[in-house]
Amino acid sequence: MAIEAGTKAPDIELKDQHGQAVRLSDFQGKKNVVLLFYPFAFTGVCTGELCALRDELPQFVNDEVQLLAVSNDSPFALRVFAEQEGLEYPLLSDFWPHGEASRAYGVFDEEKGCAVRGTFVIDKEGVVRWTVVNGLPDARDLNDYVKALESL
Repeated sequence: MAIEAGTKAPDIELKDQHGQAVRLSDFQGKKNVVLLFYPFAFTGVCTGELCALRDELPQFVNDEVQLLAVSNDSPFALRVFAEQEGLEYPLLSDFWPHGEASRAYGVFDEEKGCAVRGTFVIDKEGVVRWTVVNGLPDARDLNDYVKALESL
């Protein structure tokens, strides 16, 4: 069961596609965070979602907001994926311990071994203010993220 709005966001620390540690709590008091879990790099729906965010990046990476995208891929796969698709925001690896961050947010599919499509908008105080969770084949609408951010 995914965590709900009004819940304190579990702090996570994962390596990005460049091997740098990124901790969610580092943004507390500074930026709102769009924390987006997706199943795997290089798949059709995931690539479409992440490229749509790339194309609207100023709305999701600016002085007020930071986008963090999390999958269960290795950091090495994420680096190639980011370079191939021109993704310049952090792609975080929940590879090992496998799915630990996805489980903390209640979006890990134990049977498939990957995260489902869960998005959490977290305010500057570290509280989840909006969530959406879709199944593996169902793309999310990034306009919903924009509306959620505008309401903060």
